[in-house]
Amino acid sequence: MNHQDLINACSEDWQAYTQHAFVQQLAQGTLAQPSYLHYLKQDFLFLKQYARAYALAIYKARTLADMRKALPSVHALLDSEIGHHVTYCGKWGLTESDLEAEPEDFGTVAYTRYVLDAGMAGDIVDLYAALAPCSIGYAEIGRKLAANANTKLIDNPFASWIELYSGDEFQQGVAQGTAHLDELLAEIDVNSQRGRNLIHVFRTATRMEIAFWQQGLDADK
Repeated sequence: MNHQDLINACSEDWQAYTQHAFVQQLAQGTLAQPSYLHYLKQDFLFLKQYARAYALAIYKARTLADMRKALPSVHALLDSEIGHHVTYCGKWGLTESDLEAEPEDFGTVAYTRYVLDAGMAGDIVDLYAALAPCSIGYAEIGRKLAANANTKLIDNPFASWIELYSGDEFQQGVAQGTAHLDELLAEIDVNSQRGRNLIHVFRTATRMEIAFWQQGLDADK
């Protein structure tokens, strides 16, 4: 099996995630500012847990090669991605202290702890299956929004978000991670119990992504 088998097995949830109203409003520049600010703050908290999850991948790895493949993600998150996120949030009037002081919303807690639990209870493949919807989904969203003629890039306050996730650096990084996931999945039969378990993990994490978007929208209510 490969990552596309995981997506195909939960296609309705995947579509609800990658075509969520939050994403569509981002593309049109109509997303309410309270929703976006809530998302930015929760995404900062998410990235901290995401770094912990990739650190867990090093612990869970059985080979030196797999340990080495997880390390760049830990470095990238701690050395640049979180820093870039803090800098970006500053343009929206949010300081690092604001972000650190923000309590985790229920959806953020549920999602991040699910990923960590999947990794702790299972092996490195379970962990990567739980992590995959975030990176693969954001790459697909960024790519499709950038290619869609209806996406508003001029005078859209969220255009930089679209440019980030459609950009070559992000797309190439996700492609490398996806290739590694496919290597880990290659000898697993999609119809086996192991394959079905991984589909369940991937589907659950995808549904958590839907909830993460929705909690952003709900922040404007």
